Amino acid sequence: MSSPPRVHAEHPEQTLATFVSNLTFADVPPQAIDTIERAFVDTVGVTLAGVRADAGARAASVATALAPGGDGVSVLGTGEKSSLTDATLANGTAGHALDFDDLSWAMDGHPSVPLVAPILALAEQLDSSGEDVITAFAAGFETECYVSEPISPTHYERGWHPTSTFGTFGATAAAATLLELDASETQTALAIAASMPSGIKRNFGTMTKPLHAGLAGRSGITAALLAAEGFTAEETAISGSRGFWDLYADGAQRRADPPGDPWRLVETGISIKAYPCCYFTHTSIAAVETLVESHGLAPEDIDKLEVVTSRGAGDALVYPEPKSGLEAKFSMEYAVACAATRDRVDLDAFTDDALDDPTVDRVRALVTFDVDESLPYKSNHTTVRLTTSDGETVEASQSIPPGTPDTPLSEAELRAKFLDCATRSVSASVAETTFDRLLSLRTEPSVRDVLAPL
Repeated sequence: MSSPPRVHAEHPEQTLATFVSNLTFADVPPQAIDTIERAFVDTVGVTLAGVRADAGARAASVATALAPGGDGVSVLGTGEKSSLTDATLANGTAGHALDFDDLSWAMDGHPSVPLVAPILALAEQLDSSGEDVITAFAAGFETECYVSEPISPTHYERGWHPTSTFGTFGATAAAATLLELDASETQTALAIAASMPSGIKRNFGTMTKPLHAGLAGRSGITAALLAAEGFTAEETAISGSRGFWDLYADGAQRRADPPGDPWRLVETGISIKAYPCCYFTHTSIAAVETLVESHGLAPEDIDKLEVVTSRGAGDALVYPEPKSGLEAKFSMEYAVACAATRDRVDLDAFTDDALDDPTVDRVRALVTFDVDESLPYKSNHTTVRLTTSDGETVEASQSIPPGTPDTPLSEAELRAKFLDCATRSVSASVAETTFDRLLSLRTEPSVRDVLAPL
C-alpha cells in the first residue's frame, strides 16, 4: 500500500517562503554543494563565451548603454559595468546565448543561468562569501523545482520556456536569500514574481531565447528588492484561482513535495552539457558518434541516417534546414550530420559560417527525424539507424546523454570545457585560476574577488 500524500499545513507560497528564508549553508547537503560548485564553474564559463556571441554581445551593449560604469556590477568578459538589474540581464542572456549551459529535468529547463547571473550581481554588490552564494543557489534551484512540479510537462507542451518562467521564481528566491528577507517578505517577493514570468518556445532559434534567461534574472532581483521596500502582492498568486499555476497550465495537476524534502539537487541533480545545442539532440549525437567510430565510417560512406526519439524532441527541434547557427542548435538533422562528419560537435559547429560546410550539408539532407509516440514526452531515448553506401545498416540506441549525474563529465572534461569557453574572453592564466576558485567556491570569503579578473 502506498503512503498517503503529504498535506501542507500552510498554502504552497507559505511553505516555499518559509523554506527559503530559513535556509542556511549548514542545511545544504554535501552532495548538493558539489553539484552547485560545478554548476557555477560551468555557467561562468559559458557566460564568458556567450558574451562574444551575437545575443550576448548585443545584450551587453544595451546594458552598458542604459547604465554605464559607475559603482555598478560587472558585465562579465567585457571590462564594463552596469546597474545591478541591467548587468544581470546582460550576464543571464550571455549565459544562455550558446545553449551550452546546464539543465535539469527536475524543473524541465536550464536551472543555473537564471540563478547565477542575479546571484553574482548581488554577491558583487554585497561582497558575499562562497557559502552565501551556494545557499542562495540552493534556495533558487529548489524553488524552481517546487513551482514547476505541479504543472510539468503540460506547461512546456503549451509552449512556455521553463528556463524563463520557473527561473523567474528561482531568481527571486536566490535574491531574497542574499538580501536576507524574512518569510513574509520572501512570500511577497514570490507573489510579485508571479506577475513576471515570460518566455515562449516560438522564439527558440533566435536571440530572444537566451534573452529569456536574462529577463528571469532581472525580474528576480526586481521582485526581491520591491518586497524589501514593502511592496504588496496577493499572497496566493502562485496557487490561487487565476494565479500562476491556473494560467500557465490550467491549474496544478499534482502537489509538489515540500522543498528540500527530498532535495531535488540530490535526487535529480543537474546535467552539464557536452554539446552546445538543444539537449534533445544529445543522445542522438552521442549515438551517431559511437556508430561512426566503432564502424570506421567516413562521411562519404553514409547513404541514409534515421533518428527516432520523443515528442519533446519533436516539439523543440523545428529547423530541418537551418538558416543560422542559432537555428542549427534546434535542428536534429544538422546536429547528427555534424556528429557524423566533424571531429567534435563543439561551439564552432554552430556558427553561421559552419552551415556552409558542403560535407555536413550533404549528410544533413540524408537525415530523417521521426517521433516515437510510445515514449514519454520528455524522454531522451533515441534510436539511430545508419545505412552505408554499400547497403549495410547499423543501429544504436541511447537513453542517457553524456554529462548527467549518472554519467558526469570528469573534472578534466569540465576543465577543458571551461577553458575553451572562458578563453574567448579572458587569458588562459585567468581562466585556469578562476576554474580552481569556482570549483572550491565554498572556501571563498569574497565572491567579488573571484569575479574581479573577469
